[in-house]
Amino acid sequence: MRKIVYLVTGAAGFLGSHVCDELLERGDTVRALVLPGDKSVKYVQDEVEIVEGDLCDVESLERFFAVPEGCESIVIHCASMVTTNADFNQKLMDVNVGGTNNIIDICLKHPECRKLVYVSSTGAIPEQPKGTVIRETNRFTPIDANRQVGCYSQSKAIATQEVLDACKERGLKACVVHPSSILGPKDFAVSETTGTVIKIMNGEMPVGMGGSFNLCDVRDLAHGCVAAADKGRIGECYILGNKEVTLKEMCKMLHAASGCKMPYFYVPISTAYRLAEQMEKKAKKTGEKPMMTNFAVYNLARNNRFDYSKAERELGYHTRPYEETLRDEAKWLMEEGLIAK
Repeated sequence: MRKIVYLVTGAAGFLGSHVCDELLERGDTVRALVLPGDKSVKYVQDEVEIVEGDLCDVESLERFFAVPEGCESIVIHCASMVTTNADFNQKLMDVNVGGTNNIIDICLKHPECRKLVYVSSTGAIPEQPKGTVIRETNRFTPIDANRQVGCYSQSKAIATQEVLDACKERGLKACVVHPSSILGPKDFAVSETTGTVIKIMNGEMPVGMGGSFNLCDVRDLAHGCVAAADKGRIGECYILGNKEVTLKEMCKMLHAASGCKMPYFYVPISTAYRLAEQMEKKAKKTGEKPMMTNFAVYNLARNNRFDYSKAERELGYHTRPYEETLRDEAKWLMEEGLIAK
């Protein structure tokens, strides 16, 4: 049996670093693509081979894909540009769509590449009305701004369609996973969700709002990505989601885990939209980042119910209780000194 080298893009990121951890725990050989000068590379385990490169630089990707003679490769493509700004962003499209097309092309050029796992997003899936459970689809374009809101989600939808089209038309061996939002320890870059947890724990969120999240433990998502490399069927998509949880429920679990303060009350979504509009207007005048944005409120207001039974059935995907994830994250944040004493 030929040796397999796992090629992980975005390996210095929150999910990518945990994917590397999962592979190393199994004894696999891992090579990571990391942007030149990325300070987060220090969080990647020493056993991982580092290759500096850029999704938009084809020459650097060729170096990344060049495995020793007699070896095969499996690619887990986690890297993407993320933004909480819903507006169109050409650089984001270049990285998320153009970069993924480069990965597709190079996978097809390298016959030793056995499989590609593309890490998409639940945001790429056309949104359904509240009360409806969102399931996998195999059609993501044309993009409809009412069904995939925000440039990030739209870029992931286009890239997902490119992967699926390459499977059908060009013989690409690939499958797609759709993680929901990510939660858990070791988020060294402090994502938007982790930043919200820090605000809650530091008592900086005296007022909460209605609405819900769909959040997954990063360790469970990493396990799902690796399981997709092992078992995912070619041309298929798999939602890696969790049960819906409200902000109020999350605050209660954080309080139980750490003793932190909770918001004094929670305003309805309609009120939150009005407050966000006022904060955004003020931010434009002052140049400061608004505490709340319309897009952030939308992400709590939207339909966050996803059916992940296909991943459970075919990949052996599972999620741990929110209480466990929040307990572990709170402990890590306190150890890192990110929570005021």
